[in-house]
Amino acid sequence: MTASFNLLIDGRLVAGADHFDVINPANEQVIARCPKADVAQLEAAVAAAKAAFPAWSARTQDERAALVDTIADRLLARADEFARLLTSEQGKPLDQAHNEIMGTVFTLKGFAQMRVTDKVLTDEAGHQVFEHRTPLGVCAAITPWNFPLILLANKLGPCLVTGNTMVAKPAPTTPLTTLRLGEILADVLPAGVANIICDQNELGPLLSSHPDIAKVGFTGSTATGKKVMASAAGTVKRVTLELGGNDAAIVLDDMPAKLAAQKVYQGAMTNAGQICVAVKRAYVHESIYDAFLEEIAALARDAVVGDGAEQGVTIGPVQNRMQFDKVSVLLADAARTGTVLAGGAPLDRPGYFIPPTIVADLDENAPLVREEQFGPVLPVLKFSDIDDVIARANDSDYGLGGTVWGKDTDRAIAVARRINTGTVWVNQHLAIEADIPFRGVKQSGLGSELGEAGLLEYTQAHIVNAVPL
Repeated sequence: MTASFNLLIDGRLVAGADHFDVINPANEQVIARCPKADVAQLEAAVAAAKAAFPAWSARTQDERAALVDTIADRLLARADEFARLLTSEQGKPLDQAHNEIMGTVFTLKGFAQMRVTDKVLTDEAGHQVFEHRTPLGVCAAITPWNFPLILLANKLGPCLVTGNTMVAKPAPTTPLTTLRLGEILADVLPAGVANIICDQNELGPLLSSHPDIAKVGFTGSTATGKKVMASAAGTVKRVTLELGGNDAAIVLDDMPAKLAAQKVYQGAMTNAGQICVAVKRAYVHESIYDAFLEEIAALARDAVVGDGAEQGVTIGPVQNRMQFDKVSVLLADAARTGTVLAGGAPLDRPGYFIPPTIVADLDENAPLVREEQFGPVLPVLKFSDIDDVIARANDSDYGLGGTVWGKDTDRAIAVARRINTGTVWVNQHLAIEADIPFRGVKQSGLGSELGEAGLLEYTQAHIVNAVPL
């Protein structure tokens, strides 16, 4: 533990009121002491953001966007350093960590290219009606541990470009890359425009209920999202909630079994399954079901499970002990009620390792099918009728994403149109780009991130309605 980390408050890198340990999930060893903010430091961060807002919002969009672009360039120049740090705190293999850093760069640069413009509604005989957009004020970003940097960029980019200021709070198990980014922010942005505080989940309610916070952008579990929404209600502040998912993959009968297995496996097991839109359950047509199972089980058995910093590793650990225990319980239940074709039990060694696990023969109401596992365990279910499988896929409290796989693209699109989720991909997965909106339905979220819709989430619409005298 030689590296040091600091909070970012009012343009200064400062020590916390206390510290807590950050654990490498691959070996359960302490890798750093994270500065811990107290209530006074939270108040200082919010006050700094509030004080910085008038001057920052008065700058032109081009001026603000240029600084966001500079942040992306500074991060790009340190991509390898950030990727190594991300692997050590989050656990994902180094190539996947590097992909997240590059995704963060592209997301920030994508938002730096976007602009908010007036929308003309009427312009006839001197009667002018237009919709004008203004920034909200101080925004809070509360981010999770599975993709700590890119999910911050989804909020930081539109927040800054539209003229808002920010207080960000990363997850306590993965705060380090966010704090390193704070060094870049301190060097590029005016004091107070962006602030970063860390805690062990004590300060979230104070942020989401704070009278000087105009909006909360939250990514995390549905249970916590409900708490954020309830806490924000007292001041009727804006919220964007990107929550859990139980995403279904539907593999149609004209899809080659081997190719389908490769695609679904990747969609289910990237980042050890810890993706909100990972494939959480796979429905495979009965005509290719057995062949699909054989292929996907072989992929799982061939996976290299280990420390993401080691060359050749394809599956890292589950990120933290709490999630490891949750997935282990689901795994044990599935082993009792289904047929485990690969994996099946946590590895008996230091670190939170669960091998890629494929489970067949589960009932539709099994916990592994109904709940979001958020780990490298995939139930595979059989279907024969399109209407039936669509009903099964839609029978969920969640509605974040989903995939449909088939050689007849038009037929696959027709199925996709009937899936009740914010996004459905056809013959691809995780195609997330800065200019394409991403949102959930039902208990998977509220509002949008990314795209023009995500940009406008950080603005207030004004109608100006004028007639000549």
